[in-house]
Amino acid sequence: MVWQPSERYPDPAVQVLDASFKRLRNWMAAIERLATGFRWAEGPVWFGDGRFLLWSDIPDNRILRWSEETGEVSVFRAPSDHANGNTRDRAGRLVTCEHSTRRVTRTEYDGEITVLADEFDGKRLNSPNDVVTKSDGSVWFSDPTYGITGNYLGRRAESELPTGIYRIDPDSGEIVLLDDALAGPNGLAFSPDESRLYVNDSGSRPCRIYAFDVADGGHALTNRRVLLEVEDGIPDGVRVDVQGNLWVAWGVTRTGNDGVRVINPDGRIIGIVGLPEGCANLCFGGRWRNRLFMAASQSLYSLYVNTQGVAGG
Repeated sequence: MVWQPSERYPDPAVQVLDASFKRLRNWMAAIERLATGFRWAEGPVWFGDGRFLLWSDIPDNRILRWSEETGEVSVFRAPSDHANGNTRDRAGRLVTCEHSTRRVTRTEYDGEITVLADEFDGKRLNSPNDVVTKSDGSVWFSDPTYGITGNYLGRRAESELPTGIYRIDPDSGEIVLLDDALAGPNGLAFSPDESRLYVNDSGSRPCRIYAFDVADGGHALTNRRVLLEVEDGIPDGVRVDVQGNLWVAWGVTRTGNDGVRVINPDGRIIGIVGLPEGCANLCFGGRWRNRLFMAASQSLYSLYVNTQGVAGG
């Protein structure tokens, strides 16, 4: 597809739906397409110490690397076991959700891979999808069935567990099921003070974005409630800015207005970053965590914004 960048500021594809979004928009920045030619781009994660971005191309079974200094795209890992979501733990190590192995892994400093989770209660996980780390070192991940329903995003297999949201304890390695009531738990992210966990349910119809209270000293979830019922499209990955707004990857809209929805903590959509492709996941990066990177179908995009992503997101 032909990408047509905006030739004027502010970029008309960055839409203000509520006055509160004006202070988050950088009016001197436009959406940029950094690379294209992938099958399904997912799971971007920023490495500021190396000035590069990693992201998954799930069907091609690889993790790719984009250099901020040169703009070059290279292969970071192949095969990747159909890697999907990625993040970094608080020690800077890569944490990855893998579909075909049905596990969550950590890449050590020397490149060795440590398995953090591949089963629960003696049964195999479905296909870990997205992952986030908390300041206490715990790893939280979603486990829907998207990677085992066919042979495109993983390997077809029978589900052994309900879809769920899990926590991995940083000290004991214990895996705890926190919630199993969502049809297709997907992207997840903490509020800036880590008192809330937001989870996108891409499997319900209509899709919903849920908010949970983080309880029991960060070991449990309570008070599940709907933050937003989605009228058009499917929410996927999510990250949160320092003001507490959710930046949600969005696609499959009837209107073709795919990209990113910006949602305030009260559940109101206040802005849109429009893309010509459905967006699967996103992250903040750059020197000041003020550059939004968007993995969208066949391409990778970015946009400088007037806010910052929360640390660890």
